[in-house]
Amino acid sequence: MRKIQSLPVALVAGLGLFLCLTAQSGFAGDLSDGGTAAELAGGSSSGCPQNADGTFCWMSPDIGQAWASGYTGSGVSVTIVDDFTSNDEMEADLGLGRKSQLHGNWMADTARMVAPGAKMFEHDYENDIPVNLQNGLNVLNLSYGGMHPVNSDPVDRSIVDVAREGTAFIAKAADNDGIPIGTPKGEEMDFLALELVGMPTTVFVGALDHNGTPGNKAKLASYSNYPGSNPDLQSQFLTVGVEDDKTSLRGTSFGTAVISGYAAILGSKFTTATPTQITNLLLDTARTDTLVNYKPETYGRGEASLSRALAPISIR
Repeated sequence: MRKIQSLPVALVAGLGLFLCLTAQSGFAGDLSDGGTAAELAGGSSSGCPQNADGTFCWMSPDIGQAWASGYTGSGVSVTIVDDFTSNDEMEADLGLGRKSQLHGNWMADTARMVAPGAKMFEHDYENDIPVNLQNGLNVLNLSYGGMHPVNSDPVDRSIVDVAREGTAFIAKAADNDGIPIGTPKGEEMDFLALELVGMPTTVFVGALDHNGTPGNKAKLASYSNYPGSNPDLQSQFLTVGVEDDKTSLRGTSFGTAVISGYAAILGSKFTTATPTQITNLLLDTARTDTLVNYKPETYGRGEASLSRALAPISIR
């Protein structure tokens, strides 16, 4: 197995968390043509109740404000590169009812619930098929680590090619070992992360213990990796709240899917924006006043702020 989905500590007896499992790369299939939040909810009973604005208990209020303004991700394609075929199911509840499914399905559900108007695709990394892009703005969600050299893996190699060309926004999970990104873990190394450092359309995503506010500041989750002293990583690192006490989903992969949804929402407002412009907009509008003892070595650019990113009338 060549990919790894990170799982911090078990949240529920017998469960892993944010999986960073190992495998190869694969088939891209259409998951969804998008829909409204109400259609996605389907009236399902849940321990994570839906809010009056259609959002769910784990979401930032910024998401409801974006939907109310008509920005739901329409016109944007989000490809989830992940595990869609193993037997490693996780049980959780995003607000649609408690169920068990694979890590890739949870990532797809998360991104789709944040950006219900986006078109979702799955790409199973167990098959050696390069990732293909769709027409229009593309978002790639990478909630895993590539544990073999990129040149030996057709999927990861194709992703790095996309990153070099700047033809898609790429959200990459920071991983869950509580260490600086790119630090070896025994004999293991996330080669994909190393290849994406410095790429202009890649954002590394860390997890906060909750969605922060100036009055209730968040801190980096104990398991989350962070940029450390590398200035390139500091400049392309964002954090987002992961409220696992509400969903039973924990880890930087969950946060990565949220950021993918944010990018899709921005693309539905700024319809002519390039992946580089979307990346810079998210990074440049991140908040630091919602974080405990902010410093770039820990938090990079800060906590992603969808409302601030959506505020400009246009971007250049």
